[in-house]
Amino acid sequence: MPALGTDEILLELDGHVATITINRPAKLNSVTQEMSDALVVAATWANEEDEVRAVVLTGAGDRAFCAGSDIRSLDKYRTPWEFRNREDYCDALRLLRKPLIAAVNGYAFGGGLETAMTCDIRLASSTASFAAPEIKLGWIGGGGMSTFLARSIGPSNAAVMIMTGDPITAQQALAWNLVSEVVEPGALLPRARELATTIATRPPIAAETAKANLRAAFTMTQDEAIRYERDLQTITFATEDAAEGRRAFAEKRDAVFRRR
Repeated sequence: MPALGTDEILLELDGHVATITINRPAKLNSVTQEMSDALVVAATWANEEDEVRAVVLTGAGDRAFCAGSDIRSLDKYRTPWEFRNREDYCDALRLLRKPLIAAVNGYAFGGGLETAMTCDIRLASSTASFAAPEIKLGWIGGGGMSTFLARSIGPSNAAVMIMTGDPITAQQALAWNLVSEVVEPGALLPRARELATTIATRPPIAAETAKANLRAAFTMTQDEAIRYERDLQTITFATEDAAEGRRAFAEKRDAVFRRR
């Protein structure tokens, strides 16, 4: 395990599933630059560690997943340009090639909402809530808020959230397709780890390629996306894991995938 330099970001590995926990519950898991730096380290390690095949991201305690940046720490930037070029925790998580599941256990506000939307799959507890409250403080989100919300819930619903800054419930988030499932609080992390464990049993090259393909599809025309998908299919088909999958199917046994 890498040294993260802070106990406000926790990292653990169970089998092939890594869990990253934002661990500052007394401050609603708001993120400082030190914590952002630790997330960069954790994401880099998860990318490079072959044992990691899926990642779960959650917040400590039952009040917040992440309430975004620690507002009090923002005044340390000497100029708006320095603020613009800071290393952002959402950027760190976007570097992850491995499938990433958000277990949203409370407030996902501001950068916390952007962090959740950076994940490939979002699960929420029934007590979770989601908001883009930056407008109430005089600015807007800068970690992908507009593009992620518009893609997830549509331009009109995104406008409601971004222009009012008001929160929505987990049930509304489910109705708007912002999350895939809503479960009771005690079932959230077990469900997220169950899903991550299932994904971790799949061929890791294929799972990472599927993630890359899904993300690329948003920036391409349909014809380009189909051609790109066909190329990625050919690459994965040529792997040793794909050959093992075909053998295991023919032999009616469980496949053993080795990321080759």
